[in-house]
Amino acid sequence: MNRRVLAILIVAFIIAAVCTLLVVRLVQNQSAPKPPASTQVVAAKSDIKLGSVLNEDNLSSVQIAGTPPKGTILLKDKKSVVGRGVLSDLYEGEPIIEKRLAAAGSGGGLAATIPPGMRACAVKVDEVVNVSGFVTPGMRVDVLISGIPPGQQNATQGTVSRTLLQNIQVLSAGTDYQKDAEGKAKMVQVVNLLVTPEQAEILSLASNQVKIQLVLRNPLDTKIAAVPGTATGNLFSGQVETPVKVRRTKKAPPRFLTVEVYNGSKLTQEKFASPGGRQ
Repeated sequence: MNRRVLAILIVAFIIAAVCTLLVVRLVQNQSAPKPPASTQVVAAKSDIKLGSVLNEDNLSSVQIAGTPPKGTILLKDKKSVVGRGVLSDLYEGEPIIEKRLAAAGSGGGLAATIPPGMRACAVKVDEVVNVSGFVTPGMRVDVLISGIPPGQQNATQGTVSRTLLQNIQVLSAGTDYQKDAEGKAKMVQVVNLLVTPEQAEILSLASNQVKIQLVLRNPLDTKIAAVPGTATGNLFSGQVETPVKVRRTKKAPPRFLTVEVYNGSKLTQEKFASPGGRQ
């Protein structure tokens, strides 16, 4: 075989092999999925309770694939988290979101959880409400008051009960945020309610004059009901009266006297109303 032809064939085989290799690699790169971009964000190293102040020992980091949730704090901004209060419970490994933290410099505890323009008003409750655990932070309650109105001590109705406030959020109940020297939670018979300044004045006045009771409501039920209130006297005198059915009798048709008159072979009848009702 001619050397020139052999050289051309060898070059052609080399070019074909290189092209084949490039095509195979191109197909592999297109078919293989690209790993999504990941971001390191600040997370809770352990369970953190509401009202706690974050420090370095409370923080760790987690890798989030793709776009991180809105409000997450990047690992490079970890120092901005230290010293801020927690507005809701955080759990181990959970990414920390900006909305779950109090503003920088506001500290921790109950005060950090109060939104601007609102107030936390303490309401005394009895042991049943305190220990049972039904009234917990985040619940919605109605505030009921009961007592004798001023100037009506001799009223026949007795104690009056009415709904004072409706759809009020509970900030804390049952235990204090801080622990005592032995590390045990301090029990307090107080429920802190999130109210406006005007509602705080009403609650403060009511707590010194009448008995207050909290009534749980569905958090999804935000309707304000028109409740007139009631009194002790109404519980005993407010009997439900069954309406009396009036029996109507049909009037009997008027009765007549019949008089037969014979005129020869012709018979006629005349009717006259009977005064006694007899025929």
